[in-house]
Amino acid sequence: MESPALLVLDVLLVAALMALAWATLESRDARRGVVLFIAFGLVLAVVWARLAAPDVALAEAAIGAGLSGALLLAAVRDEPTVEHRRPRPLVRVGSWAVGLLCAGLGIAVAWAFATALADSDPTRLADIVLDRVGESGVSNPVTAVLLNFRAYDTFLELAVLLTALLGIVALGPARAGYRAAGPVLGGLVHWLTPVLILTGGYLLWVGAHAPGGAFQAGAVLAAAAVLLRLSGHRSAGLPVGLALRATSVAGAAMFLAVGLALMIAGRPFLGFPLQWAGPLILLIESAATLAIAAALAIAFVGGRPDGWSHEQAPGETSQC
Repeated sequence: MESPALLVLDVLLVAALMALAWATLESRDARRGVVLFIAFGLVLAVVWARLAAPDVALAEAAIGAGLSGALLLAAVRDEPTVEHRRPRPLVRVGSWAVGLLCAGLGIAVAWAFATALADSDPTRLADIVLDRVGESGVSNPVTAVLLNFRAYDTFLELAVLLTALLGIVALGPARAGYRAAGPVLGGLVHWLTPVLILTGGYLLWVGAHAPGGAFQAGAVLAAAAVLLRLSGHRSAGLPVGLALRATSVAGAAMFLAVGLALMIAGRPFLGFPLQWAGPLILLIESAATLAIAAALAIAFVGGRPDGWSHEQAPGETSQC
């Protein structure tokens, strides 16, 4: 039975989510809307933690709020400030009507979901996963699902991420970088970058038996690249030339290579043998971490990086 304090916390979290969502959608200033969106993502990460889903909470905080917020801020930084007129009464009434309709729809969906749970088979997918997690090669059930039980889905997610990256690169050269940081921000980035790299490596390693994994580790590495870019490093610490292109395709390519090697060995595509499942999952996750970090960093750069097809720009050095 939940304590009254936790019930109050849950109610406040739900109210905060709804208020932030409403304020984000109603904001007529793009920059203010992005800041509200970041706040929404941070509160949502707390909600996931309350739902005992720490892996999703980490991903939401790092990618949903952090990097997505950084991408949106980068997108609106060059937008001119527009003075918005006060909407007409009829428009405001329509906006409130749509909001109330969405709220009613959400309540109806929640009620239907609760009813379905009450009437359904008590055997849950989570119970089945926990019963068979020993066959996956890892002890973290989330990693077992993502990298073994439904490895096809994760492979396709990395393929979609690679497709998005190629679309960003096709937009043309990266946008102009930021000016060099002052001594305070420059020193902070100088100390934070190694810490973020070590944290990313830890999240990658610990993902086999605790919350973490490739997506969280890749997001943390990308955060280091974002910091470098903001502090004036035009290359954002990315490698150059063939190394950058190889890193960008590493996740999907490693998945494909391991799957084909298993087929040659007489096993199903991505059907890991128990004795090799752990090392193969770590190998795939390591490549996926680098690919995710590169994709997110290039997305923040906003186009084809300087080192994508030729040598690094003079005066730039790789930082991560």
